[in-house]
Amino acid sequence: MHQDTIARSGRRCVRSLLALAVAGALVALAGCSSLTGSDNKDAAYVARPVQVIYADAWRKIRDGSWLSAAKQFDEVERQHPYSVWARRAMLMSAYCYYQANHAEDAINAAEQYIELHPGSKEVAYAFYLKAIALYDRITDVGRDQTDTQRALAALEDVIQRFPNTSYARDAKIKVDLALDHLAGKDMSIGRYYLFQQDYVAAINRFRIVVERYQRTAQVAEALERLTEAYYALGLDRQAQTAAAVLGANYPGSIWYRDAYNLLKKHHEQAVIDKRSWIAKAFAKVF
Repeated sequence: MHQDTIARSGRRCVRSLLALAVAGALVALAGCSSLTGSDNKDAAYVARPVQVIYADAWRKIRDGSWLSAAKQFDEVERQHPYSVWARRAMLMSAYCYYQANHAEDAINAAEQYIELHPGSKEVAYAFYLKAIALYDRITDVGRDQTDTQRALAALEDVIQRFPNTSYARDAKIKVDLALDHLAGKDMSIGRYYLFQQDYVAAINRFRIVVERYQRTAQVAEALERLTEAYYALGLDRQAQTAAAVLGANYPGSIWYRDAYNLLKKHHEQAVIDKRSWIAKAFAKVF
C-alpha cells in the first residue's frame, strides 16, 4: 500500500470537509482578530476573553502554526468551558492536532467531542476525523497491526452511523485498503513459515486470508501458496482444490500460472473437492 499517497489523500479529504466544523466562526472572528497582538507570547497563561483566544488561534492557523493553534483552542475550552465557543473549539483543536501530525492528541480531542456532544450536527466530522487519524497511523505489514485494527473499527463505525455522507463514502475506500493491509500481514507471516518448511503454520495463515479477506488483492497469492503447502504435505486433493478455485476466480493471474505448473509437475488436473474448506469458502462461486 502506498502509505504516503494515501496519507496525502486523507489529509485533502479532511481539509475539504473542515467547513462543516468551522461554519459560522469566520464572521465572529473577523471582528476579533484585531484584539490580539503578535507579541503576546504569554497569552496562553493569562485569562482572556473567549473571542480573543479564538481569534489568536485562527491567526496561528493562517500562519500554518497548527500545534500552537490547537493549544489555543484547548485554552478556549479550559478558560470558557460553558460558552458556545467551547464546543466549536474542541473540534477545531482535534483538526489542528491532526494537521500538526499529533495523531494521538487529535484522536483524544475527537473522542472527547463525541462523548460530550453526541447529538451535535458536527459529530459526524468528529467520528470521521478520529478514523482518519487512526488510518494515517497504519504501519508497514512487518510491524504490529493494532492501529490498523483500530482504524478499521473506526472507519466501519463512520459507515454504519452516517451511511449517506461524504465521510462514509471515503471511509468505504479506506476500509478496503485497511483490509488489504491486514491480509498482507498474514501473507507475510505465511510466507515466512512456508520458506521455513513449517507447512501447517503457513496453511493456517493463508487460510485466514482466504476466509476473512476475500475482497482483497492478496487472495490469489494465498491460494497459490496453499497449493504449494498442500503438495509439500502430500495432501494432493486439497492442493488440486486450491488450484481449481484459483483458476476459477483469477484465471489470468501469475499465481494461477504458478499453480498450474505445480499441477503439471505432479501430473494432475485441477479438481474441486466440494468438501474442502476452500470450496466452502468460495461456495457462492460454484
